[in-house]
Amino acid sequence: MLLDRRHFLKTALATAAPLAIAPLAFTQEKSGLKITAVRIVTPKPKRPLPTFTPSPTAWSTNGVEVASPMSVYPDYRANRSLFMPDPGKMSTFFVEITTDKGIKGFGQGGMGGGPIVEQHLAKLLIGKDPFDIERLWDTMWRSTMYYDRAGIGTHAISGVDLALWDIIGKALKTPVYRLIGGKTKDRIPAYVTGNDIDQHLEFGFKRVKLAMAHGPAGGREGMRKNVELVKSTREKLGPEGDIMLDCWMAWTEDYTLDMADLLGPYNVYWMEEVLQPHDYAGFGRLKAAIKHIRIATGEHEYTRYGFRQLLEHNSASIWQPDMHWCGGLTELRRIAALASAYDITVLPHVGGTRDGVHFTMATTNAPWSEMFMPPPGGTKAVYDQWSELNSVSRGPEGIYTQPPEDPGLGWDFVE
Repeated sequence: MLLDRRHFLKTALATAAPLAIAPLAFTQEKSGLKITAVRIVTPKPKRPLPTFTPSPTAWSTNGVEVASPMSVYPDYRANRSLFMPDPGKMSTFFVEITTDKGIKGFGQGGMGGGPIVEQHLAKLLIGKDPFDIERLWDTMWRSTMYYDRAGIGTHAISGVDLALWDIIGKALKTPVYRLIGGKTKDRIPAYVTGNDIDQHLEFGFKRVKLAMAHGPAGGREGMRKNVELVKSTREKLGPEGDIMLDCWMAWTEDYTLDMADLLGPYNVYWMEEVLQPHDYAGFGRLKAAIKHIRIATGEHEYTRYGFRQLLEHNSASIWQPDMHWCGGLTELRRIAALASAYDITVLPHVGGTRDGVHFTMATTNAPWSEMFMPPPGGTKAVYDQWSELNSVSRGPEGIYTQPPEDPGLGWDFVE
């Protein structure tokens, strides 16, 4: 018999504790569920956005140059697709976990993780109670660490973990954010990533993150173009909005210091992933040297153990774990709890997704969500439907989003 929601809520209130990772009430109960199947699926949205041809000037669809670690090689500089896997190969994935009571959960994981789910993790899950989420996470972690501790192994664990949370919410008829802490804010302020700046400002965003096109390989001319992009954005945005920079592991310490000096007049809020992710000491030196711009990183970091390295080197003011890569919601909550003890802000990479907003809504040191708009060129119906799907509203901080109130993670899939 499924756990009664009223009994669950009564127990939750009675056992509430101030720690972000205190034992959750439902984990003390037996759900009456058993996992019967685990498989990779390609779910389809119930209401897909209308198809359209993006505007010829759309930044996000034109294959423009964006700085990357591969920019040092001219053969690969023009476009990330030149060095990334071909479409459909090593892609992100969705896992469907089925229970004996008919409740299904869906979770998204990172690149290359799908085969690990089906060929390894599935056998550890069949017959288990999905409510035993801490034990299941630990089982998956201990069983994969001998071949991967930071990459496709955690990509696989992430997808499974999120599917388990989806099952738990559905079984309790409760959105996940209420299971992990409830509302810490009335609605979630959002920022938008990408260089379709006119579209984003017209839509109402007051926080924008720009993709830097150039790094050291571009020389002084590339540096000048980076500064010009920031300057023109500041002029369009005005003095009050926030500008952030995504440097995608492409810069060096010296280049970052020079850029920080040049960007001084434009009130940049943070510079993200300026160095390669393993350079904890380099990030720490930059954080100590640059006082007028925050240092952010963590998109390509994994589990609490990787973020402990950031902490020990005082590497960043803002941590950016990706829920679909770092170990799922279970591990993301541990990372956020570690950060909260040191007053570090956690702003998950791609945190404005339908599943990601549950974490942000329930987490006090996660103030914003990152969003991506459909490119320019669509009809009004495209952006109206996107707004509806993401519960978009407007206010003093620009654009806001909210988690869905549907049970579980609130996916709108056709099963």
